[in-house]
Amino acid sequence: MLGLLKGLSYLPLPVLYGIGDMVFVLTFYLVRWRRKLAAANLASSFPEKSEQERKQILRRHYRNLGRVLAEALWGLHADAEKLRPRVVLENPEAIKPYADRGKSVLLMAGHFCNWEWMILSAGLYLPIPTAAVYKQQRNEGVDLFLRNARTRFGGTVIPHKIFAKEVIERRNEINAYALVADQTPLKSANKHWTHFLNQDTAFFVGTDKLAKILEAPVFFVVMRRIRRGYYAIRLELIAEPPYGRGDGTEIIDCYAKVLEREIRESPEDWLWIHNKWKYAKPE
Repeated sequence: MLGLLKGLSYLPLPVLYGIGDMVFVLTFYLVRWRRKLAAANLASSFPEKSEQERKQILRRHYRNLGRVLAEALWGLHADAEKLRPRVVLENPEAIKPYADRGKSVLLMAGHFCNWEWMILSAGLYLPIPTAAVYKQQRNEGVDLFLRNARTRFGGTVIPHKIFAKEVIERRNEINAYALVADQTPLKSANKHWTHFLNQDTAFFVGTDKLAKILEAPVFFVVMRRIRRGYYAIRLELIAEPPYGRGDGTEIIDCYAKVLEREIRESPEDWLWIHNKWKYAKPE
């Protein structure tokens, strides 16, 4: 596995796009990998769209997945000069006023467009160190390779199981903490329910508490696809201190609202194969 990752990362991007197109044909037409799940997610999220419209979104989504896979592999080895023109951060200065006051910031994103390039490019643009949450791989060699690849432009990665603890221990440092926060918590875990894409949806809690502890602003990372292989990123402020004494879930509600706005703008760019609604909200 490690040798395959390393070998593919050295291939030119056009060649990887060709591999991505083959992955698209294989997963969408032949294996039909998670197509029933993705189609069901689209139907419940967009009941106002026709079946034909949803089928078109589904097909474009799988094609995008093949391209994102190609780009993610290429990004494991690409240097800064090649990546920078492909991912442009429009307003890196947005966090400067907070950093100047000695405050960290929280960056919340979704599995939208190319989230791997989003995290990778943060080290190229942001004026403060970045620390991104990630899920550890079982294979130690693969895990080490991916960690090194994701941090080669500066910054660090933090395993998701110890993310909150690590952030609190670093509370006297100035960092940009990045989270891809649209995954579904375990049924037994603490969660916040909000109305999202036409249905009750569970989201992780924790970011809201960290924002209060750090007295940090929270930005949503807006990523738009300009064309194949080119993206624009903008930081959108969704919450900032001073925070009240409430439970903080208004931060999660704001995150879900902005994420839904982006999904409705370009539905094929979200990760529909993810089982976001794996269980229902309790009565």
